[in-house]
Amino acid sequence: MNSSCGVCGKASIESLESICPFPQSKSTEKLAKNIVFNLPNKLRGQQAVFEHTGGLHAVGLFDLEGNLLQLKEDVGRHNALDKLIGWGLNHEALPFINRVLVLSGRASFELIQKAYMAGIQFIVAIGAPSSLAVETAEKFNICLVGFTKEHSFNIYTNSEYIL
Repeated sequence: MNSSCGVCGKASIESLESICPFPQSKSTEKLAKNIVFNLPNKLRGQQAVFEHTGGLHAVGLFDLEGNLLQLKEDVGRHNALDKLIGWGLNHEALPFINRVLVLSGRASFELIQKAYMAGIQFIVAIGAPSSLAVETAEKFNICLVGFTKEHSFNIYTNSEYIL
């Protein structure tokens, strides 16, 4: 994996499947909706640099109980996720099985692709997903949640993963 957008050099979504280093399967774990409601505030509460600048994206890695395991910030959404995956590589924490990726903004195809390559099956975005992000999440059995607020969210794929 590299720090590009993720599409470069790929002819189709199917080509991603053949190079993923981790076996992918439907999760047997579930994520409680009350946990999902709390994730945006937990992420925001730990964004130290954003607090001072107001101009950074963040990604957070949470367990299924809603505990923050790691947070990375960057001006670029892709870079923030690259930093998180790099942390996982450096700490031999990959694949991120039974972990929830929380995105401070919208969910693009490239972020879904990178999450898939890191073994993530739960993605919670504060913003909207693109239609290609939804298609990719569906293809790779990722539970994709978007427009997440304190009392509402939309489930775009694999709703059976949410209790």
